Amino acid sequence: MTRIRVLVVDDHRIFAESLAAALAAETDVDVAAAGSGPAALRCMERAASEGRRFDVLLVDADLGANDPRRAAAIGSTEAAPDGSVDGLSLVAGVRSGQPEVRTVVLAECDDSGRAAAALQAGASGWVAKDCSLSRLLAVIRGVLRDETHLPPALLTGVLRELTAARKHRTESERLVESLTPREREVLRCMVAGLGRKAVAERLFLSPHTVRTHMQNVLGKLDVHSTLAAVALARRAGVGPVDLDLPAVGSVG
Repeated sequence: MTRIRVLVVDDHRIFAESLAAALAAETDVDVAAAGSGPAALRCMERAASEGRRFDVLLVDADLGANDPRRAAAIGSTEAAPDGSVDGLSLVAGVRSGQPEVRTVVLAECDDSGRAAAALQAGASGWVAKDCSLSRLLAVIRGVLRDETHLPPALLTGVLRELTAARKHRTESERLVESLTPREREVLRCMVAGLGRKAVAERLFLSPHTVRTHMQNVLGKLDVHSTLAAVALARRAGVGPVDLDLPAVGSVG
């Protein structure tokens, strides 16, 4: 009999351990629990090194929401500077690092916007925390067959959110394509959080030249602030410049 390895990730310990115990009663399920994003990542790394990867992660939609260190970063697909990880960033990290692992988000309430964001991050399902155990097991087995599971009440809203996101992404990509290679390089520096002086030093340009490039970037992207430019860049799939790699200087 093929066994299913499940990792429950929830910072409410009683819930996590209770759910793990209920799942463990199934004859074909092996289950473990982790109380935070970093703990889940460590657990996954250890399991992978021992040749027993998890098949499915059940991730709390509000993971880390009560941690003040994550207060400003909930909903981001990146870890906070202090290393804490929220639910969405954990889902995205798993998709990137272990794409064969399926993730299902467990939520206190239905929210089509957050469900759509979870699917975009790489989740295979969104399930209410108060669903029956039989329903959850059906979802777990379903996502292992490459199915996507959503509550019927959310389908219309999620499709609307995904359609809107695709439209915004397409428009963002079109605007980014209007930038010159140098302007795109400056934009990637902006996404990395570099200020004008740091960009100038990295690209071996004068601060005045960098200021001009930044103004051109904002103008071509039709935004009025660096934050808006960075948000648009991320929608278009533009990532930050790799600060660990040396910059290549040129005149411009």
